[in-house]
Amino acid sequence: MKNILLYAVLLFTFAANAQEKDKNLPNGNDAFQDKKYADAEMEYRISQSNFKKKSSSAYNLGNAIYKQNQSDEAKYQFATAIKNAKTRPEKHQAFHNLGNCLMNEKEYSGAVEAYKNALRNNPNDDKTRYNYALAKKMLKENPPKDGGGKDKDKNKDKKKDDKKDKDKEKQDQKDKPKDGDKDKDKKEDPNKGENPQKQPTGANKQRLESLLDAMNNEEKKVQEKVNLQKVKANPNKPEKDW
Repeated sequence: MKNILLYAVLLFTFAANAQEKDKNLPNGNDAFQDKKYADAEMEYRISQSNFKKKSSSAYNLGNAIYKQNQSDEAKYQFATAIKNAKTRPEKHQAFHNLGNCLMNEKEYSGAVEAYKNALRNNPNDDKTRYNYALAKKMLKENPPKDGGGKDKDKNKDKKKDDKKDKDKEKQDQKDKPKDGDKDKDKKEDPNKGENPQKQPTGANKQRLESLLDAMNNEEKKVQEKVNLQKVKANPNKPEKDW
């Protein structure tokens, strides 16, 4: 957002303490000044890993990440800097840049609170005051959704699920045969029972008919043989000549 002012000039107020022998923090400052933000990030991360409770490492790392258009991660680093900050100027600077990250993500309510906390630690900073006014204006023009969006969505989903269940129940009741319909089916088809015989259809029916024909033919042949045996057993006597 063009109108948001990043308080990057604070970088060198968070300089390394000579007594701590932190060589990476000043190396990161040099890279940042040369706009080598990825190199600066690397140096600040090493500094942060060696001095976990030092707010300057987190704050400067947040600036380097912010310059690489990674507001979400930069936001985390500024929050860490706020947690570890020992002085009001350190808190003011970290809260200010946290507000910038929230503005980029259109979290205007959070940005208002961040700038407000920055002003509590330094009421005289004009840049923070300007950003605070801008955040309030954006919040007014873009108020948060009523009813807390997530809960509202959950209620909508629950209503949809309930409607689906009711529709399914109605359909099941509709498809379920009534007692009268069962009796009707029995009257219409007396062959229907608990174990109805499956009626052959198509190719099976044709195959059964062929089998029955063959059985009938075989039965005829058997009957003919039986009749022939009877004839042989009782031959007709020839009539006498007169």
